[in-house]
Amino acid sequence: MEKMYQGWIGTFDSGVGGLTILHELRKLLPEENFYYYGDSLHSPYGEKTREEIIKLSETITDAMVEKGVKALVIACNTATSSAVTYLRQKYPNLPIIGVEPALKPAAQKGEDKHVLVMATKATLKLEKFQKLLETFKDQTHVDSVVCTGLASAVERGELHSKEVKDLLHGLLDPYAGKVDRVVLGCTHYPLVKDEIKEILGEVEFYDSSYGTAKQLKNRLREEGLLVNEGRTGQIIFDSSKKTEEELALYKRLYQMMD
Repeated sequence: MEKMYQGWIGTFDSGVGGLTILHELRKLLPEENFYYYGDSLHSPYGEKTREEIIKLSETITDAMVEKGVKALVIACNTATSSAVTYLRQKYPNLPIIGVEPALKPAAQKGEDKHVLVMATKATLKLEKFQKLLETFKDQTHVDSVVCTGLASAVERGELHSKEVKDLLHGLLDPYAGKVDRVVLGCTHYPLVKDEIKEILGEVEFYDSSYGTAKQLKNRLREEGLLVNEGRTGQIIFDSSKKTEEELALYKRLYQMMD
C-alpha cells in the first residue's frame, strides 16, 4: 500500500479548532508538509465519554500511521487529555505531541491576578487538570467555565453570529470586568477571541499553540526528522465529513488567521 503522506506531519482535531494549532505549526516549521484531519462528523469531542474519545482518536491515528506520517500532533485539548497516553503506548516510536490548557503560564506569570479557564466538560473534569488547579490555587484566583455548545457553534463557521455572541454572553457575563487572564482551553476558542474580549474587556489570552509548535520542532530535531531544505511545505486538509463545503470552510478559517 502506498504511503501517500510518507514523512509528513499528521495533525488532527475534532473539527476546525485545530486549525489554530496548525497555523502556529506552519509559522514555526514552514518547510514541513502537514496533513490536517478534522473529525467534524463526530464533533464536538468535549461532550463525549473518555472511551468514545479514545476510540475516535485511535481510529484517526491508525489511519495517519498507515499514510506514513513521521509525527503526530493531537491538536485538540480534549483528545489529548483523554487519549495521548494510550496512543503513545500503542505507537512508542512515533513522536506524538498533544495540547493542554495553558493554565501554568497564566498562573505563574506573577501578581495576584484573576484567571478564567474556558474549556470543555471533558477537559475540566480530568484528574490532570484538577491537579493543576490544586497546584496554583494559592498563587492566583482561578475560575473555570464549562463552555458547552461553543465548539459546536464555532464548528459551523459562523464566528460572528448572534448565536455565538448570545452563547458567550450566557457563559461569560458573570465574569465581565472581573478577570485579568483567560486560558482558552479548547483549540476552537481562539477563533472567537474578539467576541470574548468584547464581553470581558481587556484581558490577556493564553492558549497552547506556540508551546505545541515549539515542542514539535524540538522533538523533530531530537529524532533527526526536521526538514531543512529551504523549501515551502504543503498543507492538505481532510475531514470525516468528506464534503467540498467542509473543506472550503477549513481553508477559509485557516486563511483568516494569516
